[in-house]
Amino acid sequence: MSELTFPNDLLYHTEHTWVRIADDNTAIVGITDFAQEQLGEVAFVDLPSAGSSFSAGDEFGTVESIKAVSSLHMPITGTVSEVNEGLEDDPSQVNTSPYGDGWMLRITVDADADKSHLLNDQDYAAQLK
Repeated sequence: MSELTFPNDLLYHTEHTWVRIADDNTAIVGITDFAQEQLGEVAFVDLPSAGSSFSAGDEFGTVESIKAVSSLHMPITGTVSEVNEGLEDDPSQVNTSPYGDGWMLRITVDADADKSHLLNDQDYAAQLK
């Protein structure tokens, strides 16, 4: 098993998604290194359309691997502005680059979105043990 990574510039949801929030209230969402390792080889990703809105914790799609189909949970309240279309042709990017090319959504974070439930990298890693 390779060493799992959890970049310290991200915030993490207990349901194994991450969010990178920019200063302008846009954010990128994906699944963690832990999640992709647990799933195994990702074969298909089902993501919502741009314009869809979700609250923190809501299911926003699924990821399918040889092992299982797993729900994806929105880490923070917001509206989808862009979907990573590259995952349609190459879902394995979720495995090879979960924090880079394997990102899933760009969202506009609600102005009053609560971030208090999100974990930093050390707290997320600690809750996996």
